[in-house]
Amino acid sequence: MDTQELYREILNEHNLNPSHKTQMQDATISLNGVNPSCGDNITLNLKIEDGIIKDGSFTGSGCAVSQASCDMMLDLVIGKSVEEADQLNNIFMGMIRGESSEEEIEKLDEAASLSDIAKMPARVKCAVLGWRTMKEMFETSSKCASCTNPSCH
Repeated sequence: MDTQELYREILNEHNLNPSHKTQMQDATISLNGVNPSCGDNITLNLKIEDGIIKDGSFTGSGCAVSQASCDMMLDLVIGKSVEEADQLNNIFMGMIRGESSEEEIEKLDEAASLSDIAKMPARVKCAVLGWRTMKEMFETSSKCASCTNPSCH
């Protein structure tokens, strides 16, 4: 099986049978992410306790790449600390830009199958939607945790 065929198989499996595409009632943080160039629209939900991502889900619609990438991301980060998930996010974004090493990319498990997305510029925003949304969640929650604005909490 060549790389492209494997890529399509993994992508199709996560798109057609996503493990994490469901509503989540007890999320501690949720954020909507949009890719206007393709029409992808997701709501990412994470349940974070003591700095550990205990559970995650997403809802929404979009192309196969955005949906599969988000599902793969959740497979990877559930059970990890926020710091570990943020490091994986940095590796994924570096992979898309062609900056991550092979050793780093191996840490991405199935999400590494999206490495060729960099050669398809129209699909890059689709592939990074879930990852970018998660990064925004982490940045927002850390700012909120240290702020003194009562309407933030």
